[in-house]
Amino acid sequence: MTDVDIKIENIVASASIGKDIVLTEVSEALEGVNFNREQFPGLVFKLKDPKTAALIFSSGKLVCTGAKSIDDSKLAIKKTVDLMRTIDTEIPHEFEIKIQNIVASANLESTLNLEAVALELEDTEYEPEQFPGLVYRLSDPKVVLLLFGSGKVVCTGAKTRSDAKLGVERAYDRLSELDLI
Repeated sequence: MTDVDIKIENIVASASIGKDIVLTEVSEALEGVNFNREQFPGLVFKLKDPKTAALIFSSGKLVCTGAKSIDDSKLAIKKTVDLMRTIDTEIPHEFEIKIQNIVASANLESTLNLEAVALELEDTEYEPEQFPGLVYRLSDPKVVLLLFGSGKVVCTGAKTRSDAKLGVERAYDRLSELDLI
């Protein structure tokens, strides 16, 4: 298997604290909060360190986006919940954080003829009039890769860094097998 370096661009994680939240109280008590119920049903809380945004919903569900590592993603959710706990002391200390999506990028260090790739490679979609990249869906790991003629790749749908890396490496190996790279 070819070793390809990947760079994590974004991680989306979620958590449920198992308790309803009064969003107006949170928006009034915390700095860096955007809340406009007519535009969006939750509030947006921006953290500076780690630089992330947390979407907080009245159901007690949180979604964190913008982290560049799984640890930062978890830290951002924990910091957000800790700050919310200063408003509502009944917010539980134990809750599960789930990684929902990892977006990573890579460079295959070779240009690609996307029309040839679309003809030879299975499970692809390529409509250059709609989008300049080729969509390649892998089943193991279950990720979607966007391949560009420059050799750049975006991987989405991974739940772990290793799945993102494995997806890109399998694509590289398959392209090599077919003499497309």
